[in-house]
Amino acid sequence: MEEGAEDLRQRKKLNCTEVAEKVPKENNEESKKPKKSPRYVLIPRFAKLFFGCLAAVLSGMMYAMYLSTYHERKFWFSGRPELEREITFQGDSAVYYSFYKELLKAPSFKRGVYQLTHDNQTLSLKTLNAVRQMTLYPELIASVLYQASGSEEIIEPVYFYIGIVFGLQGIYVTALFVTSWLMSGTWLAGMLTVAWFLINRADTTRIDYSIPSRENWALPYFACQVAALTGYLKHNIPSSAERFCYLLVSASTYMFMMMWEYSHYLLFVQAVCLLLLDILTLAQTEKVHEVYKIYLFSVFLGYVLQFENPALLVSPLLSLVAAVMLAKCLQMNTKTGTFFSRMLNIIYFYLVFTMTVTLNFAVKTFIPHKENEHLMQVLEVKLGLNSTKNFIMNWLLCQESLQTPSQDFFLRLTQSSLLPFYILVLIICLCSVGQAIFRRISGEPANETTMLEGGRIGERPEVVYHVFHTIALGLLAMMMEGMKYLWTPYVCMLAAFGVCCPELWMTLFKWLRLKAVHPVLLALILSMAVPTIIGFSLWKEFFPRIMAELSELQEFYDADTVGLMTWIKRQAPIAAVFAGSPQLMGVIKLCTGWMVTNLPLYNDEDLQKRNENIFQIYSKRSAEDIYKVLTSYKATYLIVEDSICNEVGPVRGCRVKDLLDIANGHVYYEESDSFGYSKYGRFCQEIKMNYSPYVNYFTRVYWNRSYFVYKINTVISFQS
Repeated sequence: MEEGAEDLRQRKKLNCTEVAEKVPKENNEESKKPKKSPRYVLIPRFAKLFFGCLAAVLSGMMYAMYLSTYHERKFWFSGRPELEREITFQGDSAVYYSFYKELLKAPSFKRGVYQLTHDNQTLSLKTLNAVRQMTLYPELIASVLYQASGSEEIIEPVYFYIGIVFGLQGIYVTALFVTSWLMSGTWLAGMLTVAWFLINRADTTRIDYSIPSRENWALPYFACQVAALTGYLKHNIPSSAERFCYLLVSASTYMFMMMWEYSHYLLFVQAVCLLLLDILTLAQTEKVHEVYKIYLFSVFLGYVLQFENPALLVSPLLSLVAAVMLAKCLQMNTKTGTFFSRMLNIIYFYLVFTMTVTLNFAVKTFIPHKENEHLMQVLEVKLGLNSTKNFIMNWLLCQESLQTPSQDFFLRLTQSSLLPFYILVLIICLCSVGQAIFRRISGEPANETTMLEGGRIGERPEVVYHVFHTIALGLLAMMMEGMKYLWTPYVCMLAAFGVCCPELWMTLFKWLRLKAVHPVLLALILSMAVPTIIGFSLWKEFFPRIMAELSELQEFYDADTVGLMTWIKRQAPIAAVFAGSPQLMGVIKLCTGWMVTNLPLYNDEDLQKRNENIFQIYSKRSAEDIYKVLTSYKATYLIVEDSICNEVGPVRGCRVKDLLDIANGHVYYEESDSFGYSKYGRFCQEIKMNYSPYVNYFTRVYWNRSYFVYKINTVISFQS
C-alpha cells in the first residue's frame, strides 16, 4: 500500500512538472509571434470608416441634388409664376402645402398654430383641428425653420419647402446605405443599394408626383430607425455604440410617429418581426423588450402631443406591446425549470396573439374612435372577407395604390437584376435561419461570435430581422401596389447586402461542400467581384437613361386649371364656397384660399360622407336633390369636371359614375349582365343642356374645355 501511494505521488509530480514546462514553452512561442502595433490596426479601420461615411453622405447629397434637378426639368419651376407652381401640387399634396402657406402668413407662429387647431376657414360648416386631422407637424417644422433661419430674403417659401423634402430623401438613401454597410461589413454594399434604389425610383418612392405626401416626410425617419435597430441587434457591439443606436432608435421612432398618421401600423409590422425573433430565441430578449419600451413611450408621447389622438390608443401596436409585456411577466414568474415553464415557452406566441386581440377589442369598446376605420374595411374587402356597395370604399379600392401589382412592376425589377438577386439572397438566408431555429429546438445554445468560416448567416439577429421584415412588407405589397414603396427600398438593401457579404457566400459553399478551392478565399473574392460586375453592368445600361432624364426638358402646363383659378381669384366673392371633386377642391384651397365643401381626405367619417355627397353631381339624380345636397353645405358655386363626367376608364366598374350608380341602386348585376334604371339623366350631362329645371337652380358663370362653373341660385325661378 505504501509503495502504491508513493508511485501515485510521483506520477502527480511528473504531471505537474510537465504542465509547468508546457506553459513557458507556449508563452515563448506566443512571444515569438510578431505582434501588430495598435497603430497598424486602427489606421485601416479609421480609413474604412472615413471613406464609408464619406460615400454615404455623398450618395445622399447627390440623390437630393438629382431630385432637385429632375423636378426643375420636369416642371420648369424657376421660370413659372406662383400660381402655375402651386398647380403642380395635386390632391392631398395641395392641402398640405396650403397650410404651410397659412402658417407663413400668420402674424406669429403661435397665432398660426391656433388658427390651424381651430380652423373654420377651410371647410364650410365645420371647425376642425387641422394639425391633428391632417398630421401637419411637417408643415409646423418647416415654417419654424423658414422663419427662424431668416430665409425670407434668401429663398422663396416653396423652394425651402421642397428643399427640405428632397434633403430628407437624401437622408433616406444614406440610411439605406448605412444599413446595408452594417450588415455586410463593406460600404460597397451601400453603393449598390443606392444604385438599385435610383434605377428603380419609379417603384421605390412617390416623390416625383407627390412631394408633400406624409410618407415622403416620414419614411426617411423610419429608414434611420431601421439602420439604428440593425446596429442595436448585432452581437458583440461595443456599449457606446449600443447606447448610440438605442438613442437613435428612440428619436427616429418618435419622429416617424409624429410625421405620418399611419406610422403605427408599420411599426406594428416591425414589432411582430421582433416578437418572432424573441420567440425563436434568435435575438437577445432584453434588447427586444427595450425596443418595445421605445414603442410604448413614443405612443403615449405622441398621444399627448397630437391633441389626445385616440387612433394611437386603439392601435394594434399598443395592444401588442402591452400583451408582450404582460405575457413576459407571466413567463418570468414561472422560470423555475418546471414542465409548465417549458410549455409556456411553446405557447408564448399563441398567448401574445390572443391577448393582443382581446386588449385591442376592449380598448376599442371603451374608447370612441372613428378615424382610419376605412383601412380595416378596405383590408376586409381585399382579403375577400366582406363586400360592399359603399361608394367611398369602392372608389378607394379602385385606386391604383390599392390594386394588386402589375406584371410591369416585376418586369422592371427583373430588368435591373434586383429581383433575381433578392430571391437568391432571401432563399439562402431563409434556409440558414431554418437551420438556426432547428438548432435552438435541439437545445444548442446561441452562438454570439459568428465566424466567417462557420457559414451561419442565419445566426445573426439583424439578418433574421430583415428577412422577416422584407417578407412581411412583401406580402402586403403583393396585395396592394402602394405598399411597394415600403417594400422595394429594403429589397434593394437586402439584395445588395447579400451579394457583398462573404459570410453569405460562405454559407452557400458550406452547403455545397466546396473543396476544390479554399471556400473562405472564394467567398471574399466573390463578395468583391459580383457587386463590381453588377455595378458596371448597371452603369453601362442605366446611367445614360438617368442623364437623359436630367437633360430632357419636359413641359407641364394646364391652361384650363390656370384659367379657372384666375377667374376664381378675380370674379368670385370672398364669401364664396365651392363644391366639386375632392382633388380639385384641394387645388382651389391652395391657389385661391377660398372655402370649399370637401377635401381629398378619407380618415374621418364626416369627410368621407362629404365627398360621397358632393360626388353625387356625377350621378343620376334630380336637379332638386343635388341642389338640396349642395345648399346643406352652404355651397355657392358648383364646378363640374368634364374628365369625370365623360370618363372612359380602362377598368369596368371603376369609373366614378359607375360606382355612384352601384351605390345608389341605379345599376345591379346578375350573371355578368348589368341593368340600370333611373328616371333622371346624369346630372353633370343634363346641366350642360341649359333647360328647366336645371337652369332654375343653377346658372353657368364660367366654362372652358375642362371645367364648367355654376352659381347656385339663392332665389329659385321656376320658369319653363
